[in-house]
Amino acid sequence: MSDRHGLNTRLVHAGEPFILGAAVPPVFRSTVHRTLGSPRYEDLAYPRLSSLPNHKALADKLAAVCGAERALVTGSGMSAISATLLAHLSAGDHVIAQKCVYGGTHSLLTRTLARMGIETTFVDGTDASGWSAALRPQTRVVYTETLANPLLTVADLRGAVAFARAHDLLLVVDNTFASPVLCRPLELGADLVVHSATKFLNGHSDLAAGVVAGRADAVDAVHKTLNLLGGHLDPEGCFLLHRGLKTLSLRVRAQCANARRLARFLDAHPRVRTVHHPSLPSHPQHARATALMSDYGAMLAVELEADARATQACIEAVEVVVCSVSLGGVESLVTRPAATSHAGMTAAERASVGVHDGLVRLSVGIEDVADLEADLAQALDAMPPG
Repeated sequence: MSDRHGLNTRLVHAGEPFILGAAVPPVFRSTVHRTLGSPRYEDLAYPRLSSLPNHKALADKLAAVCGAERALVTGSGMSAISATLLAHLSAGDHVIAQKCVYGGTHSLLTRTLARMGIETTFVDGTDASGWSAALRPQTRVVYTETLANPLLTVADLRGAVAFARAHDLLLVVDNTFASPVLCRPLELGADLVVHSATKFLNGHSDLAAGVVAGRADAVDAVHKTLNLLGGHLDPEGCFLLHRGLKTLSLRVRAQCANARRLARFLDAHPRVRTVHHPSLPSHPQHARATALMSDYGAMLAVELEADARATQACIEAVEVVVCSVSLGGVESLVTRPAATSHAGMTAAERASVGVHDGLVRLSVGIEDVADLEADLAQALDAMPPG
């Protein structure tokens, strides 16, 4: 599938092996395959090596969709992130990462990697002009999120690319919240992108998976590390993700349209203190989001005029929206990050990045937006004082 084809065409047709002429790839469950000749170890057909036909077809589709030389699918988003950082860092190395990242990533950087002698300096991800102060001779990796989890700040990706190139650093971008539909960091010059494919890429809340895509040599290093960690995706999971990708653009466009309307609705509600969504002119990176992305995303961060108890009561009062963790599915989901995605951080760490008890994260689905507005309105109106 050529780069001249549009994204929707690539989502449908790239990576289709047409095994025995089948338009939908069959699931290869066998763990044993006949081996002829003397192939490289990495080329042996074996599930842990992510080398079955389902893995290869899916990786080809993901590479085409992300604009990558090569892609790799993993068993979860954190598997993709962990294998990427472990592959490209050694004891004594240093990472520059944006302050507000997914809680699991924060724990990986500040706890697991720190125990291995790898240090991290956190910086303002929205302004790369100040990152030089964090630079050390031991710095090897710069890590950002296109849209930060959960506050929806918009990373200075162009500045990050320039900074990484000037200092010969590996730039890794978590593009989960944006997806390749809204932003394509590799085409801006990033070395690697990672995704929790559990979210928008699959989109149906029935699979955990991760993706690493980018420069071939950088992905190859991650693949070798993943082979040792055993973080592969099973063939059935490959089948589900392969299928889910085909409707990615349709789903994300519908979700973004709903999110823009809900952002305006919530911004005007008296029980809401602040709405974080790049579509709002009040968002500090509204202009950057307009220039960088094709739409503003399906995620909202909402600060309520409420304490933890009242906020939890509010999100448990929803009827159409589902009170649950995760994001990116066709159904709308609401959660309180302080108790879920960022629960692994201390209260002080959460406060330092703006994740307070009254913060709600809303993943907007494809339902009728009027029904979502009515549901959120009744939950807000019923919220106890606090």
